[in-house]
Amino acid sequence: MNQTMERWNATKSSELYGITEWSGNYFSIDDNGEMVVMPSPGAKDRAVSIAQIASGINERGLDMPVLLRVENILDAQITNLNKTFRSAMSELGYQGSFMGAYPIKVNQQQQVVEQITHFGSKYHHGLEAGSKAELIAAMGMMRDYDSVLICNGYKDEEFIDLGLYATKLGFTCILVVEMPDELPLIIERSKKLGAKPILGIRIKLSSLAGGHWAESGGDRSIFGLNTSQIIRAVDLLARENMLDCLQMVHYHLGSQISNIREIRSAVSEGCRVYAALAKEGAGVKYLDLGGGLAVDYDGSQSNFLSSRNYSINEYCVDIVEAVMTSLDEEGIQHPVIITESGRALVAYYSMLLFNVLDVARFRPEPLPEVLPDDCPGPISYMLETLQNLTIRNLQESFNDILFYRDEARHLFHHGKINLRQRSLAEQIFWTTVTETNKLSKELKHVTPELADLDRVLSDIYYCNFSVFQSLPDSWAIDQLFPVMPIHRLDEEPTRNAILADITCDCDGKIDKFIDKRGVKRFLPLHELRNSDEYILGAFLVGAYQETLGDLHNLLGDTNVVTVRILENGEYEFVNEQEGDSVADVLSYVEYDPKRLFVSFRKKAEQAVRSNRISPQERKEIVQAYEAGLRGYTYFER
Repeated sequence: MNQTMERWNATKSSELYGITEWSGNYFSIDDNGEMVVMPSPGAKDRAVSIAQIASGINERGLDMPVLLRVENILDAQITNLNKTFRSAMSELGYQGSFMGAYPIKVNQQQQVVEQITHFGSKYHHGLEAGSKAELIAAMGMMRDYDSVLICNGYKDEEFIDLGLYATKLGFTCILVVEMPDELPLIIERSKKLGAKPILGIRIKLSSLAGGHWAESGGDRSIFGLNTSQIIRAVDLLARENMLDCLQMVHYHLGSQISNIREIRSAVSEGCRVYAALAKEGAGVKYLDLGGGLAVDYDGSQSNFLSSRNYSINEYCVDIVEAVMTSLDEEGIQHPVIITESGRALVAYYSMLLFNVLDVARFRPEPLPEVLPDDCPGPISYMLETLQNLTIRNLQESFNDILFYRDEARHLFHHGKINLRQRSLAEQIFWTTVTETNKLSKELKHVTPELADLDRVLSDIYYCNFSVFQSLPDSWAIDQLFPVMPIHRLDEEPTRNAILADITCDCDGKIDKFIDKRGVKRFLPLHELRNSDEYILGAFLVGAYQETLGDLHNLLGDTNVVTVRILENGEYEFVNEQEGDSVADVLSYVEYDPKRLFVSFRKKAEQAVRSNRISPQERKEIVQAYEAGLRGYTYFER
């Protein structure tokens, strides 16, 4: 091992990839240079190597990519949120209570929702449904009648009837009025079914949060009632002698709210409406603050889009204080505070593991010792620029090499130089850029052009996954996720790289990575070894990514494995779900795999009759086609 590698250690890798900042204390690196996962924050005595889990997955016959879930982390996140709210209320003398409601849209997978209802039952942690299908799922999955079932979204008659039936069954099913025309229909159906509804009302806040989801609040929010519509709803309920049914005030400021001041401002405004409705005679007792609890994806602890400038404790304390301050002034009893946190609960417990298949490097090829006699002027000038390159003329030489490179390309476009001469010009150019980048490291002040050369010269690591299927937010809204190797972390990573997926799409890449100073345009990685598999992990991917993923290039759902970390520090596989086969994804886009197979088999037989292949070859070809239909949509070794 060389001296550079001897100086490197797990601590330096941890600092390089920012693990301490973004991991929530669920991840770290052990002395073997492997990334480990802990069942609860800081439980190093029970840490398990992710690389060992990945090896166990392969031994059980499942290929990469794999979505790995650690169910202990979900339990810990639910526990942390509920206990922190309870602690804040106890310390501040709050007279109400807290209840969570997980929004199913964040991750609708059956296993995820089932585990949330299991781990959340001891805290009466409920569910939020935003569609008819989600409501049906929630009614079937809920096990705790003391928790809340909140119904948001557009509601037709069938949706309303299902919610009313849930109430009849004993659930605290709250139908949230999001549009003015919903309330008359709810009243009509409740009378028809003989079910007294539990109603909430979603209000449009004037408060706005920054970020991708800012329009969830404010006057232009597509859901919610403005003040005039709220008054009309109150008057309608009063005429129907149903004002006591209005038990909840609800708003939703947005998702991934990075700034705590925006959260506190919205709480204060929501409390004013809550107090006003209480004085109108409504039976309000729940205050639903919606979602918004952010995840610190980049670890910067700032109000950057992929971060947050507050802790869970600050979040809970600020909300409780704001509610108490506003309602104590009005002499209103403290309500049950509800939050619909989803991202913060499920993000940490899922990670995407994928292997690197190949690499493309921008390494300059050796230059000839002497240029050909017929070499055009721009190419000669390029070589002269390279030969005279020093730290003193670095920027000037860089400007010159760009100019002469463009001149050579112009001559090629007009047929003045041939393909070999064009290739020589490119070799000289990339050699000069590489040397320029090396020398720039010695400068105290580097221009933006020179500072960007690390990105320009970065490798492309081709990886066995689909951005569109497994990390759609990375592609669609530039969401940053922590990405890093899960092993070899006691070695110094000597390559800079961007990641390309296997979709053959120019957008199928990750070229923005977390960094303490903003966004890094490359990821430090290790050299590939021919005989060893190199596995990377994308972390904090449990929220939205599975449900938002699409079938770009007909790459389907990945294999999914859930593990539980045991008290003795060992782990067990509790669930294995095979990813989509080729036949599965073809059926999703309306192909009939059986018909495809029959049609192909006929083509193979026609080839036999035409003497293009033998019957034995037909057998092999048909078997290969059939195996392909059964196979994983991703690269298989």
